[in-house]
Amino acid sequence: MAVGIIGAGNIGGAIATQMLRAGQEVLISNKSGPESLGDVIEKLGPGAKAVTVEEAAAADVVAVAIPWDFIPDALGSLPDWDGRIVIDANNAVTQPDFKAADLGGRSSSEVFAELVPGARVVKTANILLAARLAEDPVVEGGRRVLFLSGDDQDARDTVGGLFTEAGFRMVDLGPLANGQLYQVPGNPLARSLIATD
Repeated sequence: MAVGIIGAGNIGGAIATQMLRAGQEVLISNKSGPESLGDVIEKLGPGAKAVTVEEAAAADVVAVAIPWDFIPDALGSLPDWDGRIVIDANNAVTQPDFKAADLGGRSSSEVFAELVPGARVVKTANILLAARLAEDPVVEGGRRVLFLSGDDQDARDTVGGLFTEAGFRMVDLGPLANGQLYQVPGNPLARSLIATD
């Protein structure tokens, strides 16, 4: 399976690292184009390929890892997702002050889902700092934990399987709306994991 990644910053790179650890091919992209990703590809190593955003978005599983304020512009010109799985690894915070965006009481993934029409959205990989997310998740005889949620069970199983293969312990919290329990900042599950990280 090829996993597309939109966003080649710290979180996108960390997800790419874990997908490679899980034995998947990685198609990573950013707004500046594949020619700008030489250093990223060199760091990731074999199995990673720099592509356009459109090529990354065409993969069966796509992770989106870009700052919240830039998501609408980054995804707005892409075609309907036609049932593909999209991993929402984002937190609804404004830059550079890191304040929670006003979502009108909804979870960030419910808002995000409107920006990827036709996609099966799974929320995960948003609660660990990028440096931790990139590390081997098997530590001191245990495994780092990631939560996930989504409205499609098959999509949750697929994404959970990828991160499990990389070494994480996945906790399935059910419907996408439950993503608000661990969206950052300020929610109880996210707060507890970050505090003990």
